Amino acid sequence: MSDLFQSPRNYQPLAARMRPSSLVGYVGQSHLLGAGKPLREAVERGQLHSMILWGPPGVGKTTFARLLAQACEARFATLSAVLAGVKDIRQAVAEAEQSRVQSGRGTILFVDEVHRFNKAQQDAFLPYVEEGTVTFVGATTENPAFELNNALLSRCRVYLLRSISEEDLQALLQRALQTDNALADRNIRVPEAVLLKIARAADGDARSALNLLEVACDLATDEGGTLQVDEAVLAEVLSADVRRFDKGGDYFYDQISALHKSVRGSDPDAALYWFVRMLDGGCDPLYIARRVVRMASEDIGNADPRALQLALNAWDVQERLGSPEGELAIAQAILYLAVAAKSNAVYSAYKRAVADVRRDPSYEVPIHLRNAPTKLAKSLSHGAEYRYAHDEPDAFAAGENYFPEAIADRQYYHPVSRGLELKIAEKLETLRRLNRSSAVQRYTDKT
Repeated sequence: MSDLFQSPRNYQPLAARMRPSSLVGYVGQSHLLGAGKPLREAVERGQLHSMILWGPPGVGKTTFARLLAQACEARFATLSAVLAGVKDIRQAVAEAEQSRVQSGRGTILFVDEVHRFNKAQQDAFLPYVEEGTVTFVGATTENPAFELNNALLSRCRVYLLRSISEEDLQALLQRALQTDNALADRNIRVPEAVLLKIARAADGDARSALNLLEVACDLATDEGGTLQVDEAVLAEVLSADVRRFDKGGDYFYDQISALHKSVRGSDPDAALYWFVRMLDGGCDPLYIARRVVRMASEDIGNADPRALQLALNAWDVQERLGSPEGELAIAQAILYLAVAAKSNAVYSAYKRAVADVRRDPSYEVPIHLRNAPTKLAKSLSHGAEYRYAHDEPDAFAAGENYFPEAIADRQYYHPVSRGLELKIAEKLETLRRLNRSSAVQRYTDKT
């Protein structure tokens, strides 16, 4: 086992020791750095430009920035948005200017967690990026469109870095066992099946994969002079593993989006998968329950009104009983919603009505629809000529208009020909036909 008392000054984690020395050894991101790709060609030609590297943790944002500086023979400077302020930015820029004057070398200024800078701090970079004093490389795990100023974004190209594939992670782990001196000297054997499990547990994060391998190697058991990382050792290492899931960031919204779209797309299996993924990542089941209620109204609506009640029941079970009973009830609701008849007619009608109310004047309530609780109101004919629907044939006042007169022709709700809304559409067409044939003139044909 590693000496726990060795000087921290001499110790580097495996992830740091395995940082590649050139782009040839860089793992992943072939969509950006593969042969013939524009970014790869720009690097090879030494044509630097400011950029934002957007991607999950452990995919090589910092490593790429360092290799970019090396490939272009530029000076590399770094700031952390967690710790730095405007004063640090100015100092970094002053050092970049001094380097350019004294040695003629440009500076790549790498800003980690750039989304943590506020607007004033982000604005502080603008003149220096514009003048080319520094080549700005920002790294973020959050969507730049939401977290970065438009002024800064307009001066940078955004590159999306993807999670590292299991195959690439396995290859990286194998290379670490063979080339890292600290591991190779100890003659540690790690079966392919164990490497695969480490790669899967790392969830696309190369740094996490190397950290897991290093811990597993420290716990390796001696079997006849060979240190072995077996399934039991790996189980101990992974016992505290938590999947990558950012409760406030893009992963959170991407996964709830995938769940919602799976329900809308009538795929119960995919919907259940994303539900479990979110629970596995630590998402509050009550949040999911609230979103499921939204799905019931937005995507099922009156095509199957039972969906809303089932969603509300699942929410209630989660609040009353907690886990795991509540989660099973939410799963039941999700599966029901996924296979239910779909209609967004209610959602669309609501949006159209909201748009009209916000755009149109505040039309007066027609006299015949107004309340008449006082003698004054009655003297002003409030409620006069109102037809009480229950006194009419089939409890329907044919020809009556319930809109302000200026917009009597509006129609928001268009039922679809699926589920219960098929019957609703037939009923509405019957009522409209009665309206059209009525002698009453207040109704305007909306078809």
